[in-house]
Amino acid sequence: MSDLLLDVIEVGKTFARGGLLSRETVVAVNKVTFQLAAGRPEILAIIGESGSGKTTLARMILNMETPTSGRLLLDGSDLAAISDSASRLAFMHKVQPIFQNPFESFNPMKRVERYLLMTRRRFAGAAGESTAAADVDAALHKVGLSLNEVSDRYPHELSGGQLQRVAIARALLAAPKLIVADEPVSMIDASLRMSIVNLFKTLRDDLGISIIYVTHDLATAYYISDRIMIMQKGSVVESGDARTVLKAPRHPYTHQLREAVLLPEVTSAAPNITPSINGLISPGAPERTA
Repeated sequence: MSDLLLDVIEVGKTFARGGLLSRETVVAVNKVTFQLAAGRPEILAIIGESGSGKTTLARMILNMETPTSGRLLLDGSDLAAISDSASRLAFMHKVQPIFQNPFESFNPMKRVERYLLMTRRRFAGAAGESTAAADVDAALHKVGLSLNEVSDRYPHELSGGQLQRVAIARALLAAPKLIVADEPVSMIDASLRMSIVNLFKTLRDDLGISIIYVTHDLATAYYISDRIMIMQKGSVVESGDARTVLKAPRHPYTHQLREAVLLPEVTSAAPNITPSINGLISPGAPERTA
């Protein structure tokens, strides 16, 4: 068993765009390296504005994009070796996604409980058939819902906050070690965002699940994260302990993000601000990683 849950080694991703006569290569992710330790759950926030490469990096960790260079190891196994349905299912047992728009995570033609029951059966097989409903109800209770509340309801009959909680419950049915959440609160009503953010802290503390929290929201990242990585134009420009980095940023871009919002002091009270860093002008300073 590896000492590392996730080992991202010099990972890069390039895309070609344009026509035959004007094709160019765009570097979306540039030689990113970081690790998550096994047996030590944490929340790692990947922060950046639109075009920083954070979502592309998340998709590679979820094995939805293939790296152009570098390696991604999960429990010591290379994600590039995932080639059949059995290995894909084994991967999904360990890593689950939470996407930005909860309404795109569910088939609108299926009732919510049917979707959850099908997910449970996929991971438990015949052995879990007798307890499928109870397992689904238990997962929903962990996110503040119940099977009775969502039964006979289609996705559009739930609020965005409720449906994102259902999406988290669906992820929990796989009993994952890692959840990759890509902008999970950006499309949820502001009054409900902190309930989802606090839920991630509960998953870390009570269930021992590590979380990669991809966001442009510096305030919530400051509030819940153990570590942060700041990405700019595909590269990690600064990383480390969340409060250390954000209270005393060393890279000009991190400093610019820090100055753009009023970060709350971390207390028992959750911050109620939801700033955006979109539209900031990126400085042309040399990169630094830590």
